[in-house]
Amino acid sequence: MFPIDIRPDKLTQEMLDYSRKLGQGMENLLNAEAIDTGVSPKQAVYSEDKLVLYRYDRPEGAPKAQPVPLLIVYALVNRPYMTDIQEDRSTIKGLLATGQDVYLIDWGYPDQADRAITLDDYINGYIDRCVDHLCETHGVDSVNLLGICQGGAFSLMYSALHPEKVRNLVTMVTPVDFKTPDNLLSAWVQNVDIDLAVDTMGNIPGELLNWTFLSLKPFSLTGQKYVNMVDLLDDPDKVKNFLRMEKWIFDSPDQAGETFRQFIKDFYQNNGFLNGGVVLGGQEVNLKDITCPVLNIFALQDHLVPPDASKALKGLTSSKDYTELAFPGGHIGIYVSGKAQKEVTPAIGKWLNER
Repeated sequence: MFPIDIRPDKLTQEMLDYSRKLGQGMENLLNAEAIDTGVSPKQAVYSEDKLVLYRYDRPEGAPKAQPVPLLIVYALVNRPYMTDIQEDRSTIKGLLATGQDVYLIDWGYPDQADRAITLDDYINGYIDRCVDHLCETHGVDSVNLLGICQGGAFSLMYSALHPEKVRNLVTMVTPVDFKTPDNLLSAWVQNVDIDLAVDTMGNIPGELLNWTFLSLKPFSLTGQKYVNMVDLLDDPDKVKNFLRMEKWIFDSPDQAGETFRQFIKDFYQNNGFLNGGVVLGGQEVNLKDITCPVLNIFALQDHLVPPDASKALKGLTSSKDYTELAFPGGHIGIYVSGKAQKEVTPAIGKWLNER
């Protein structure tokens, strides 16, 4: 074994550096401006209840917009500005740069008035009316869908129930097989009495879900990152980016009770995409009814949606044009890492433009 190299002069220098960074960091934290929630200009073009549909402005120098609009369907958990978190790390900006005409559904913040909203209301109601708005606005019969995480599951359901309205489907870090052996979140929820939880609380608190997700990797997500934070505190730009991420992590809307009930029972507990039995609006969801081209993107180090959970989509649809893209990163890195900006977003744009 090598002896531990702890020299007094080295230890003293490290302590001085730490104190300097901490002191500068406190000043940078106090001087930090209000943290924005998305950096790209956008316009509200449709609203209903808590939902707002946004259309993103085309930046100067962007290529001519494609005739078929792209609708992004985000998860109900956390907020969709993760796709537009900062200037140089924005999935939205990357898609605009490839010529996509980008729209995004912001689900808002459900309150107790929304506790009875069902999964059918989200899929056959909200999403369908947003799609109809885009079709009418652009004079087309179908749109491109990009579903992210739970929003990807929503997009799969919508594409199966309304195949004539979906031209191309892109799924990102989307769970399909909810019972893969490495799915810790699924293992935790198998024996939870979901009916009791919803009947007791009505809506499920976003804070409760958020701490559940953080508990999947407690050391790295709740302890180590704050230790590492000291190394960036003396850089104002890095401080602002850190605070942006913190704001997003803890910006967790409550979940409409009835939707949460059905989603957890039908998918996490009964694995509905594989086993069937998911019924919306009197019609069973069958992925074989999806016939459009499908691009399925997953992250190889994803702890929330393991790669095998997403890769299960292969062969479940009737699409004759199925493509997979593996990203060497995690559930969040697939949106915000520099590598994702160079590889994932341009690949989505290229795939859509070719079709």
